[in-house]
Amino acid sequence: MSSTVSHSPRFGDEVRASAKLALPLVLGHVSTGLIGFVDNVIAGHHSTQTLASVTVGTALLWLPMMVPIGTLISLTASVSQLDGANRRDEIGPLFRQALWLSLGLGVLMFGFLTLAPYALGAFGIAPDIIPGATGFLHAIRWGVPALTFYFCMRYLSEGMHWTLPTMLLGFGGLLVLAPVGYVLTFGKFGLPEMGAAGLGTASAITMWVQATCFGLYLWHSRRFAHLKLFSHFEPPRWPAISQLLRTGLPIGITVLMEGSLFIVTALLIARLGAVSAAAHQIAINVAALCFMVPMGVAEATTVRVGHALGAGDPAGVRRAAHAGYAIVLCTQALSALVLLFGHDAVVSLYTQDLAVAALAGTLLLYAAAFQFPDGVQVLSAGALRGLKDTRAPMWLAMFSYWGLGMPLGAGFGLGLGWGPQGMWLGLIMGLTAAAISLGWRFNRSSRRLLADAS
Repeated sequence: MSSTVSHSPRFGDEVRASAKLALPLVLGHVSTGLIGFVDNVIAGHHSTQTLASVTVGTALLWLPMMVPIGTLISLTASVSQLDGANRRDEIGPLFRQALWLSLGLGVLMFGFLTLAPYALGAFGIAPDIIPGATGFLHAIRWGVPALTFYFCMRYLSEGMHWTLPTMLLGFGGLLVLAPVGYVLTFGKFGLPEMGAAGLGTASAITMWVQATCFGLYLWHSRRFAHLKLFSHFEPPRWPAISQLLRTGLPIGITVLMEGSLFIVTALLIARLGAVSAAAHQIAINVAALCFMVPMGVAEATTVRVGHALGAGDPAGVRRAAHAGYAIVLCTQALSALVLLFGHDAVVSLYTQDLAVAALAGTLLLYAAAFQFPDGVQVLSAGALRGLKDTRAPMWLAMFSYWGLGMPLGAGFGLGLGWGPQGMWLGLIMGLTAAAISLGWRFNRSSRRLLADAS
């Protein structure tokens, strides 16, 4: 970025606005991460088998769930652009069509979770884990339509620069999940002991509570009254829904490509033994916690870029993205320093096994190395979403993760025998390629906007 832009008062204002918008999103992502923590703690205290069942069920839920969540995030850019262009009367009709899209995606996910357990045996899942995983999936599927509705409402709110509900409802969900999950899993107060199915049921209840609370808030809030979100019923209109799909589906596929990269990496490392698998799980969990910060900033950048684009301010588009880059570079530098100098202390919170701790500490050094490319790639993707530029970034990300990162990681880790370190080296190369290509794509697209405006 040019020094003229980066030191201007307007740039400082943009940094403050982006940081203010991003903070609740970051905390919202933290609350989402804590949901998995609560599930694991309750399941682990119930039995090892329950924990294994919930682990399998959670993976089968969230990996495909990335597609509808990523698809619906297109609503954020659309809303922020309409808001920036002062075309707020179009937001309500668009939102109502997005609700139909979220319903359709929720029904598809319900069907998937109904059928997926019947394939567990074919994937080599241990027979004693299958009943619990099936119970978990068949229980949580009832909450999936609520989850897609929740994300639809969340992305509308974020597109209107209002991110506080994401944080409050995220932590509020924890207050519901923890006690209800404990009661249903262990069978307290005269209720039957349900094990993994109890956690699935509690999660479904939590999803409906969150969606209902968000809907009531949007219905009664003065902040959204002028949008007339629920003023009347509208049937599905394919042109509006197809536009959301054209913008959002590539985002969903991109998110799936990145998420599946890490999941497949974990499966390949598991072939190297229990120590490697445990060390990788610790390191990737720490890396995921670090990733929540740039992910929240990227979502805020989507809103700021979209708003500037809608307002016809191409210079503001670049300023919003540069503010996001500035924040991310600072936060990722802090994360890298913590991992670089505090990796042993971090690992000690997870395990006392010396072999696991030694390998996990080494992997955290690799995690320190990919903090910058990981932050830059997710920020660039967020800025491109603000431009509704999603199809080309999908192909760039797909090549970076699966054309480069995975083959190199598998080649280094398994082919050359470098073990988990080789797999993580492949992750670094894939994320670096994504950072370079997506950053180039945004710079090219935003410069074109400036040229067209001049």
